[in-house]
Amino acid sequence: MKLAILSRSLRAYSTQRLRTAALERGHQVKVLDTLRFGIDLSGDEPDLHFRGRPLSTYDAVLPRVGASVTYFGTAVVRQFEQMDVYTPNTANGIMNSRDKLRATQILSRHNIGMPATAFVRNRAEIPHAIEMVGGAPVVVKLLEGTQGIGVILAPTMKVAEAIIETLHGTNQQVLIQRFVKESKGKDVRALVVGDRVVAAMRRRAQGDEFRSNVHRGGTVERVELDPEYEEIAVRAAHIMGLRVAGVDMLEGNDGPLVMEVNSSPGLQGIEAATKLDVAGAIVDYIADQSGFPDIDVRQRLAVSTGYGVAEIAVMSGSDMVGQALQDSGLWEKDIQVLTLHRGTRVVPNPSGQKVLEDGDRLLCFGKHEHMRSLIPARSRRPRRVRTLPKTPILEDLPTG
Repeated sequence: MKLAILSRSLRAYSTQRLRTAALERGHQVKVLDTLRFGIDLSGDEPDLHFRGRPLSTYDAVLPRVGASVTYFGTAVVRQFEQMDVYTPNTANGIMNSRDKLRATQILSRHNIGMPATAFVRNRAEIPHAIEMVGGAPVVVKLLEGTQGIGVILAPTMKVAEAIIETLHGTNQQVLIQRFVKESKGKDVRALVVGDRVVAAMRRRAQGDEFRSNVHRGGTVERVELDPEYEEIAVRAAHIMGLRVAGVDMLEGNDGPLVMEVNSSPGLQGIEAATKLDVAGAIVDYIADQSGFPDIDVRQRLAVSTGYGVAEIAVMSGSDMVGQALQDSGLWEKDIQVLTLHRGTRVVPNPSGQKVLEDGDRLLCFGKHEHMRSLIPARSRRPRRVRTLPKTPILEDLPTG
């Protein structure tokens, strides 16, 4: 395999370990500075230049994109994807993980346990937002903070309001999150590679510090995760669009609570704590998957005129409930079921004998006109543009 590691820091521990692991396994590997790329959109095919010259061919690319260069870094990763070069972490996945609000919104619809979270911008809504998450004390987080920077514990309502108003005054966007007291200044990091957790450690805060990050002086120890924690970590990484990720979880009274999914997890702390070759596991996974570049299915399938991708819900009262997939009438309508989602389970390419249940969600590819009748009716926009009304602007506009 010929592997490119995107990193601005050749001497960083994680970069060096990944490079060493690849060389030890007989792979060709180069560390390429993310900012030295040029994206070539002038030709018939997508291409990249590096240091002013056309980039040679690579089988896979492993992004280690720093937070300060997220926009340009993800543009480079996206160009690799368009060139059908395999990457374990897609550009969308990296973008999702960098924005804490976007990450929370994505995870919240997939039954992933998280601390109660609120996001507001108007000053008058701050007290209500604090109450929504359970009241003070609360944790205030900058949307793009890293290594524990921009994470503040506000012990009272007044202090929380003052902190949030101050940050809003400097045009900072913040999340308001429930303080999980039972975690007692500790959390768990699971290192996800592919479909499994290859290593995990527990981090503990020191003294009065509630943040357990190693950069804040926290200590680490190896931990064997319960299956529930492993399953949640893998699902959270996959939902975000990542196959190599560090998933940080709090140990709540009711089970794991996902705090963050990191697309460029540091390896030094977890390798030191577990004595496991995490870098080697990442390289081995990439080598196994390099022949299967990530494809934007919706983008590729939507090219066919009149065809597209849609999610069809099997709802109570539907004729499909209790029917085998082959008897549901979907195949006769030229609709192919790509995956079946049942609760937290995902069944890829389900067989015709699979019996549909109330609450199932089917990711389908087919003709829009046939799928439209199976999607619950919504208020539809008028098909034609109406004539401008005689009074285009009301004199008394309602506020609120």
